[in-house]
Amino acid sequence: MKPILVPASILLALSAWALPAHAIGRLADVTVIDRSTGATLPLYYHRGEYWVAGQYGAKYAIAVSNKLGERVLAVTAVDGVNVLSGETAAWNQTGYVFSPWQHYQMTGWRKSTREVAAFEFSALGESYAGRTGRPANVGVIGVALFRERPPEPVVQAPPPPSPYSSRNERQPEWPGNLRSMPIPAAPPEFSSRQPQVEDESALADRAGGGGQAPASAERLAKRPPADVLSQSRLGTGHGARESSVASHTSFSRMQALPDEVIRIRYDSRENLIASGVIRQPAPAAPAPNPFPESRSFSYVPDPY
Repeated sequence: MKPILVPASILLALSAWALPAHAIGRLADVTVIDRSTGATLPLYYHRGEYWVAGQYGAKYAIAVSNKLGERVLAVTAVDGVNVLSGETAAWNQTGYVFSPWQHYQMTGWRKSTREVAAFEFSALGESYAGRTGRPANVGVIGVALFRERPPEPVVQAPPPPSPYSSRNERQPEWPGNLRSMPIPAAPPEFSSRQPQVEDESALADRAGGGGQAPASAERLAKRPPADVLSQSRLGTGHGARESSVASHTSFSRMQALPDEVIRIRYDSRENLIASGVIRQPAPAAPAPNPFPESRSFSYVPDPY
């Protein structure tokens, strides 16, 4: 009997469905890293969304790898909160600037150019968003990617007119070879406040207004009590301070809207199994017995 040949495209499709992905993104690869093991958390695709399973108390990082040979801006939010400014997240806010092909792990809420407060999975009521009165969007990581506007072309200055009509007369000496000096390019949209740190992503200055201010003391006082919030869902807490160096740089976006928005949702493994995001094989049923009422013959057993 001839073997049945299955088209290679079908095999590839089946293998892709069976194995969870580890990175998503067109302009950049975005992954979630378990910092205790260094492993990349698998991404599960379910009903049009990507999910990762977190573990209560575990620290994690959001890793971004720029796939372009140009700089990109990554405005990053966790639980609906900008990870750099603490504002309720919006596209036009500050973010990380990635050099061509650069890889960087965001490990926490930025507190200064030298420190972050670690990202760690926590109960919803203990999440940073929940504690600042903004629990509505807990359980999601977002990265909005922007391409950079190319610099304006440098226009060469025309040569100054000659004050002499005859070529035989001596030409004056122009200081510093003024004829070949270009016109200074227009200043960047935002001035650089600090030199860029080598091998580190740099903070981009705000690209425009419209972001909401951090939660005020009045808003903090009005947040719902912890017992009202669901403790079974995972959020991201405001962990211990860690060293993480960054600097400021300028960035001019090519357009107001992001070129790509990456969204990754997360929850505990138990919740993802219960909701059908993570599929587990059904337990094997016991083999049926053709004579269930029949007992095997035995002799007199030994005394105890």
